[in-house]
Amino acid sequence: MLRQISLGTLGLIGGGILTVIGFGAYFTDHATLNLVGFFYGIPLLLGGLALKAAELKPVPLSQASPAEILTLRSQQATATQNQIRQDVTRFRYGQKAHLDTALSFLGLSPTDEERPVLTGLRETSQDGAYTLVLEFSSPQIPLESWQSKQEKMTRFFGPGVQVAIAQPAANQIDLFLTSLASDT
Repeated sequence: MLRQISLGTLGLIGGGILTVIGFGAYFTDHATLNLVGFFYGIPLLLGGLALKAAELKPVPLSQASPAEILTLRSQQATATQNQIRQDVTRFRYGQKAHLDTALSFLGLSPTDEERPVLTGLRETSQDGAYTLVLEFSSPQIPLESWQSKQEKMTRFFGPGVQVAIAQPAANQIDLFLTSLASDT
């Protein structure tokens, strides 16, 4: 639950309230409240602004996961699949894009302008195996480049995961990370 709460927003709200209380106390001669506003409110407000500026919003689920998929996830999902799902569905700070380091390592992000953008996430089942599908907007990197990196992606995402790539629409790439149930 805390993963879905923006720390920047909390800092802005908390710092804003304390700062307003501090200014109000200053004008009404309440020295103790005045100090709270100035020594806690203003730094908290500035911290909230800094976090908000460096904030990367969570990637939304493109479709809700049914109960049978959640059961399959608890039985078959690899540590890598769980880590990716947890990382991209929470607020991140100080990163330019979700999975930017992984995409750079895989050679799919030559520049910031060409980097594919993770736009959605869904969980499904393929032949009874848990599958995490990462949906990318990839106008600069063609399907052929993704396919040429498929073997490297399979090694990168670890043992027990099979990687498949599809292009459901122009400029969109779906990356399927399927759990190999016999290896988990």
